[in-house]
Amino acid sequence: MAVTKFSTSNLYSPQKFNSLKSANSANAITPVTPTVDYLVVAGGGSGGRSSNFGWSSGGGGAGGYRTGSLSVTPSTSYTVTIGAGGVGQNSATAGNDGGNSVFASITSTGGGGGGGGLNTAARAGGSGGGGGAVDSSYSGASGTAGQGNNGGNGSGSGVETARYGGGGGGAGGAGTTSNGGDGLQSSITGVATYYAGGGGGGRSNSSTAGGSGGLGGGTAGNRSNSTASAAANTGSGSGGTNEGGSSGAGGSGVVILAYPSAYKDLATIGAGLTYTLDTSTRAGYKVYKFTAGTGTITF
Repeated sequence: MAVTKFSTSNLYSPQKFNSLKSANSANAITPVTPTVDYLVVAGGGSGGRSSNFGWSSGGGGAGGYRTGSLSVTPSTSYTVTIGAGGVGQNSATAGNDGGNSVFASITSTGGGGGGGGLNTAARAGGSGGGGGAVDSSYSGASGTAGQGNNGGNGSGSGVETARYGGGGGGAGGAGTTSNGGDGLQSSITGVATYYAGGGGGGRSNSSTAGGSGGLGGGTAGNRSNSTASAAANTGSGSGGTNEGGSSGAGGSGVVILAYPSAYKDLATIGAGLTYTLDTSTRAGYKVYKFTAGTGTITF
């Protein structure tokens, strides 16, 4: 009986080897480009300060709020910048704008300062600052589409106790006369958290306090005393005041990045950046939270 010989001439050919390798470990041949979840919140604006007894200033607008997913390329550098909150206002003028926050091609615009001073207009931003109130109403400033909302209008009246500054806009809603707009909630870290609330408007001479800050960290306005600064890394606006008090600073911004734990840690992180890495709160993800500074990162 004839015996059939077994040939090994083509068993280990390059074509056969690459075919098997592609089927069983494709990542070893063509690296997969990771997709990164991001939240980029800019610094919030500060409330304005009024210049005369019985006049009221507007609350600061929240910093721009942007969230989504972005494909990134390994060994490529990407810029990260955390916007500062607007400096508190102790002069009779509008509040100060917050700084922009950046990740790669994503830029969120700083919140606008609240109106105040000698009829000083509110300032536009990621969310706009609230308008001031003297003997007539002053309009809130505009927000940036896709990032925030408009500030509320001030309410002028011949009766001093009825004058309210407008609330700053928030990421989730516009400011109203007196109250700041609400922020938006994100679960990028694994914990649902609100960011970017507008600051409350100030109140003219009265025993009643100023308007409420928006949900997400915007601070309340005040009748005469200085208002508090908004919490760091919330991107929220601070409250407006009446004559006699200074506004607090807007809340600084934040950049949060999350991607599956199967990928390595970031290859490089610039020395100018302050950050934390959390690998447990959001199951299956690495979450980088950048809270200050500017620099580049590499995946």
